[in-house]
Amino acid sequence: MALEIGIPMSRTFAPHPQTASRLALSELAPGVLQSEIRAMTTECDRIGGINLAQGVCDTPVPAPVEAEAHAAIHAGHNIYTRLDGITRLRNAIAAKQQRDYGLGYDPETEVLVASGATGGLHAAAMALLNPDDEVLLFEPFYGYHVATFQSMRVKPVLVPLAEPDWALDIDALRAAITPHTRAILLNTPANPSGKVFSRAEIEEVAAVCREHDLFLFTDEIYEYFVYDGGEHICPATLDGMRERTIVMSGFSKTFSITGWRLGYVTADAKWMAAMAYFHDLTYVCAPSAFQHAAAAGLEQLPPEFYTQLARDHQDKRERILSALRDAGMEPSVPAGAYYVLAKATHLPGATSAQKARHLLAATGVASVAGSAFFRPGRGEDLLRFCFAKKDEDLDDACARLRRL
Repeated sequence: MALEIGIPMSRTFAPHPQTASRLALSELAPGVLQSEIRAMTTECDRIGGINLAQGVCDTPVPAPVEAEAHAAIHAGHNIYTRLDGITRLRNAIAAKQQRDYGLGYDPETEVLVASGATGGLHAAAMALLNPDDEVLLFEPFYGYHVATFQSMRVKPVLVPLAEPDWALDIDALRAAITPHTRAILLNTPANPSGKVFSRAEIEEVAAVCREHDLFLFTDEIYEYFVYDGGEHICPATLDGMRERTIVMSGFSKTFSITGWRLGYVTADAKWMAAMAYFHDLTYVCAPSAFQHAAAAGLEQLPPEFYTQLARDHQDKRERILSALRDAGMEPSVPAGAYYVLAKATHLPGATSAQKARHLLAATGVASVAGSAFFRPGRGEDLLRFCFAKKDEDLDDACARLRRL
């Protein structure tokens, strides 16, 4: 069953011309809460714990990327760039999409360098969606996707994936479509589940998009984090999908530069000018020197870098899975990304947020309440753990979990 969700819209703050002040919060603001991911990071920092909550990805930055960032700053690349990014990086992104997926994008008109994939989604939503449009998202979902749409008064509608392996329920997807449906958002590999949508599943999603004339927004930020010989499929490669697919990805995870806020969008030229306008309006441009650094990474890092990245994180995955099993928290094995959802049924607490805080107090290991990724009432027996950590920190966290 699909579920439309939204921030509670209170009219309490609407000013009356004679009796109420105009100095009031917006209709959206009273329902806004700090994300559970951010809240757990703050609490973890307060006690000096090990943060497996937020996907900060504190593994080393590749040498060419780090060196080029320093060089770019010293070379004076510290001012505004073109609103859609420097030519060097747009060319490198277009070459990367051609190399990896056989997709030809014109770097002059079909590539946007964004302030993170999040900035890319925001620009795409501003350019292509209207208030009261509906966007279908799969559950478990990434909260920032939902909140971005809600902030624009676009209605996110949740379509649950089938447990235990988060399989696509095509009947549920079709049942969720209404005359107001404008787009589907597909996150693969997915946060928080690690779900990698198969080619067959993506073909079914694509068929729905074509049949109902929908946009497909794809968040592919974890495209290189695929395990056990799996394959990431870029939906824009399927028949009839390039024109309607808005591909969002970035460098935060691949190059371990989450704090640099550097991503990109590739899309048909007919949509890109409006997206670039709204990105300029909100962010002006992505950080200049870091654009040169990301370009150097795309230009200089060999194919082996990306395969080794997957191998390294598959090893980290095995270590956290083993520790969670030893701790009595049965995990769902992720096929991609770098998160694990694990059962926390035996931990004290009536809610997953309480369970996460108990775990942090007992072990010093921060996780995220599963309820952050589900509609109200779901996910209360799950916690999410991030394993994109330095080996010494991950091993310390695993040892602490085993003491449960």
